[in-house]
Amino acid sequence: MSRLTLAVPPGACDCHIHAYDAAYPLAPTATFKPPHAPLSDYLPILQALGLSRVVVVQPTGYGFDNRCTQAAVAALAGRARGVAMLPATVSEAQLQRLHAAGFRGVRTMMLAGGLMTWDDLPTLADKVRPLGWHLNVQFDGREFEQRLPVLLGLKVPLVIDHQGKFLVPPTPQEPAFQALCRLLEAGGTWVKLSAPYETSRTGAPHYEDVAALSRHLAAHYPERCLWGSNWPHPNQHPAPSSAALLSLLPSWLARAGDLQRILVDNPAALYGFEA
Repeated sequence: MSRLTLAVPPGACDCHIHAYDAAYPLAPTATFKPPHAPLSDYLPILQALGLSRVVVVQPTGYGFDNRCTQAAVAALAGRARGVAMLPATVSEAQLQRLHAAGFRGVRTMMLAGGLMTWDDLPTLADKVRPLGWHLNVQFDGREFEQRLPVLLGLKVPLVIDHQGKFLVPPTPQEPAFQALCRLLEAGGTWVKLSAPYETSRTGAPHYEDVAALSRHLAAHYPERCLWGSNWPHPNQHPAPSSAALLSLLPSWLARAGDLQRILVDNPAALYGFEA
């Protein structure tokens, strides 16, 4: 792993990792065979990065079977939160059980491997609202203008993955990106500055096309930004260094104080980490 080039503040959080363990069967809907990447493989990286907290996001490969993610959250004994994948028919009792286990959101993925439809979102929003959960939404960001009315109408906190997950990165001035900005301006939505390699056309080490979006988001909405590594970087061969990715963050910030806000304060507020 590359050497970390920034001083990470106490309480910093990696807001997007996945756990894959061969002990748990993949769902029939899985689109690829993931690596064996259990939480135990991530813990040395967590320590090396100087991070204290982590959010474990349910991979699409396990579908609605959240056992692997739940085991990873439990193993971190209060230092982790989980984001589940759940059907719109989920019961209140199941939501209560997952809340007690440390889950604080539902992942709604409308790309390959996802099991949700846009019609499911209002129903899920109604079910998670009493718990204060969020919906973690991932779709092709080029659809932001089209999807904005639905997203604004959900009336629950939202988390948008990977700078908006624009499968072709726009400039910050383009209408689709400006629609994301309008969503952030409305309040109650956060965006992850994460996984630039997934959509960048300019590539490593700086991912300049996606970095331009990160800089705009961090400059204008620092109170709405999170950071995540996307470990274990599925489908990336070779996998990028999580230290190199975290080291990019200061170059995206307009103010030095925003490092504390993005790595510590914002995730503590959103995911309910105790001081």
